[in-house]
Amino acid sequence: MGVAGAGKTTIGRRLADELGWQFSDGDDFHPAANIEKMRQGHALTDADRQPWLERIHAAIVDRISRGQPAVLACSILKARYRAIVEAGCDSHLRLVYLKAGKNLLRERVAHRVDHFLRQELLESQFAILEEPADALVIDAALPPQEIVGQIRSALGV
Repeated sequence: MGVAGAGKTTIGRRLADELGWQFSDGDDFHPAANIEKMRQGHALTDADRQPWLERIHAAIVDRISRGQPAVLACSILKARYRAIVEAGCDSHLRLVYLKAGKNLLRERVAHRVDHFLRQELLESQFAILEEPADALVIDAALPPQEIVGQIRSALGV
C-alpha cells in the first residue's frame, strides 16, 4: 500500500514474479467512472471508493478460498479502507507500506506515462493518508530489488 508513485505496482509485480504468485493491481478494480474522475483531476470520495474496496475484498476472499497466494498493490490509504479490504481475512494477509516523501512522489508521478492519476491529486492522497500501525514499513526511495529483498526477508517468503 501507499500513495501514488510509491512503487506499489513495480514492487508488487517483481515480488509476485519472484514468488511465482499472481499479481493484481488495485487500479484494475476501479469502476470506469472513478478512472475518468481521476483522469480529470478530481479526487475520489469515500462513496466513489466503496465499490472499489468491495471488489478488492471479493478478490482477496476468492484467492484465499482457492488457496492461491497473491500480491495485491493498492493504495488503501485510510484505516477504514483497510478494514473493508481485510474484513475476515486479516489472518491471511500481510500489509506492506511503501513510505515516501512528497517530493519524491511528485517527481515520480510527473514522469509517468499513460497513467490516469495526475500529479495534482497527490495532495488529496496525502490529506487522507492514515499510516498503518500494523504494517511492514519500507522506504520507497530504495531501489526496487532492495525493497523486494526486504519484503521477502521480513515476511519469510
